[in-house]
Amino acid sequence: MKITVLDGFTENPGDLSWDWLTSLGDCTIHERTPADLIAERCAGCDMIITNKTPLRKELLETLPDLKYVGLLSTGFNIVDWEYCKEKGIPVCNIPSYSTSAVAQLVFALILEHTNAVALHSESVHSGEWSACKDFCYWKSPLTELDGKTLGIIGFGKIGKAAAKIAAAFGMKVLACTNHPAPFDGVEFCDRDTLLERSDFVSLHCPLTPATEKMVNADSLSKMKKTAVLINTSRGQVVDEAALAQALRNGTISGAGLDVLEKEPPDADCPLLGIKNCYITPHIAWAGFETRERLMKICRENVEAFLGGSPINLVY
Repeated sequence: MKITVLDGFTENPGDLSWDWLTSLGDCTIHERTPADLIAERCAGCDMIITNKTPLRKELLETLPDLKYVGLLSTGFNIVDWEYCKEKGIPVCNIPSYSTSAVAQLVFALILEHTNAVALHSESVHSGEWSACKDFCYWKSPLTELDGKTLGIIGFGKIGKAAAKIAAAFGMKVLACTNHPAPFDGVEFCDRDTLLERSDFVSLHCPLTPATEKMVNADSLSKMKKTAVLINTSRGQVVDEAALAQALRNGTISGAGLDVLEKEPPDADCPLLGIKNCYITPHIAWAGFETRERLMKICRENVEAFLGGSPINLVY
């Protein structure tokens, strides 16, 4: 059996093991695969595992031996799954592996806005506290979360996990979803109401034609001037130019983003360099325990396929 992993580095930079996969046959683990090498590295493969390297129909049509496509992600838009379905090729993703980790980063971004830990730590290390005439000082307004309102757009597993954390902080929680169901401590409402009432708006929706650039100049204008936008879902749900303008002119107070429209971003991305916009490089999923869980599910997917009963099919 010929197996290739097209872009295994982000999932496993060396702290996990691929031995379970390499033991199955002729297996090559590539850290990354540039576009001009995808066809060559996939040629003759029975199994292909990919994270962000695309597998389009034009390529798949040239792979008569292909029997399985494994994803190292939940999202599956990089694979022409409809073609695979037509040809009977299982395409298996990794569902629900990062719920806790993503919800955790939501609050890391929120707390950076409310407590400015990095700013104050840097000031202490630079000598400001040693030179201070008082026993304490603060370099930005500090804010309690107790009593504030978190608005969650998209209320799947991650949205629900974020709601539970918010409740522990004493926050009120609003949620906007196409499928509302009773959830302790959560008030469901339409999107405009959520935008108008929330102190923090956290996005947890999939990227669809309906959600693409859902956060735009119009929706941002409906938020409080003191509000903060958090996005750990997909970068394309935010109009980056509109958000940059809203941050610069004070339409909203700040933003915390773990995803951007293009990753890595171009040097001229409009959000780069904006002081009240914290951006992390798509790291919500990257904790060791989270990646270990992802690897475990990837292995279970492969073993289930080899056993004749594929699981976590995307179609």
